[in-house]
Amino acid sequence: MPIVPPATFEGWYALHQIFALDWGAIRRLDSAERATIAGETHELLTALESPEGEGWSGVYQLIGGGADTMLIHFRETPEELAELELQIRRSALGPLLELGYDYLSVTEAGLYHATAEAASQAEPGSKEYQEILEELKEAESKSPHLRYRLYPEIPEGMEYANFYPMTKRRQHPDNWYTLPVAERNRLMREHGLTGRGYAGRIYQVITGSVGLDDWEWGVTLFAHDLLDIKRIVTEMRYDEASSRYGEFGSFFTGIRNTPDEWVEKVFG
Repeated sequence: MPIVPPATFEGWYALHQIFALDWGAIRRLDSAERATIAGETHELLTALESPEGEGWSGVYQLIGGGADTMLIHFRETPEELAELELQIRRSALGPLLELGYDYLSVTEAGLYHATAEAASQAEPGSKEYQEILEELKEAESKSPHLRYRLYPEIPEGMEYANFYPMTKRRQHPDNWYTLPVAERNRLMREHGLTGRGYAGRIYQVITGSVGLDDWEWGVTLFAHDLLDIKRIVTEMRYDEASSRYGEFGSFFTGIRNTPDEWVEKVFG
């Protein structure tokens, strides 16, 4: 079977920001300055959390990671992400933040099965292939699970979040991009079955970043129990899709805060 890229669906754009706080500057604030900045920061975080349009933001107190705070944003357009970046920088909080890392991506559902099925019936790139693929995509688009993946909901009750970027290996002999699509479909199906064993305990959001950032995908895991994040990542490492073809960047783990909680912890 030929080597073809999988068809994909995309949804909301995502931005993950990792910030360190300037604790020296915070300690030097007098009581009036502290109160003013705290009030404006609360308004900012509240507005980001529930924007006028589609999407949402969450603020997480980092545990380790060499920083203090992780902001996770989902928005309908890249322009909205660019605007909220400026909004944060221009705010009273902005001068107290030092950006250590950020990651741009878009929620993605890879259609490996549909692509493999179309490629088994017609020559990729042909009119017949495109017609079969479009028909399969149309059927996939009606799945309620697809919306769940492309337009993630606020994970209520899941106070822990973990984010990491990843890439598929491109070195001989383990080059993901030279595998036939049927083989990639098999490996991703196996990988997905592992993840489904954590349904209800882990809410996983996959975002694609090929051409948008240094890595190829971002993975955000939300959980009730932090140890479930450790368990699912450990188990998935033994899947061939990861053990043979996966490369991973830095991991960031945090605890979700409401705007009230975060402002109190920083300025209280």
